[in-house]
Amino acid sequence: MRIIIASVGKLTTVSPLHTLCSEFMQRVPWDIVIKEVEEKRPLPVERLKEREAELLLKCLPEHCMIIALDETGRTPSSTEFATLLSHWQEEAPPVIAFLIGGANGHAALIKQRANYLLSLGKMTWPHMLVRVMLTEQLYRAHTILTGHPYHRG
Repeated sequence: MRIIIASVGKLTTVSPLHTLCSEFMQRVPWDIVIKEVEEKRPLPVERLKEREAELLLKCLPEHCMIIALDETGRTPSSTEFATLLSHWQEEAPPVIAFLIGGANGHAALIKQRANYLLSLGKMTWPHMLVRVMLTEQLYRAHTILTGHPYHRG
């Protein structure tokens, strides 16, 4: 399975968050790629969200499953997320794309195009930290699916 994490904002390679993402990505058998986009022009909020949506969608192959991280999405448990991921691996196109929006969230276009809206909880998280949380949950899902003792829930 190939996983794309397309995210607004650039994370420097010297950041501890980058190190954590890399650590979790190396622990899974899946091919995980992070693609970063950034609009530097000062645009009005709605136009900025639209532009970020365009940039995020440009990162994706034509046929892929789109999972948008959004505060209005579903909040599965780690075990439920593992089950979803297993199902998507079997039933979805060969590429699963997780989209992480910018500080203002996703434009309506992303929410409409998404096959699934995923929330990491009711709290608001910095989008750079969301990358770490998502990669950890992908690793945790892998350990759940393979019976590894990492997940003790």
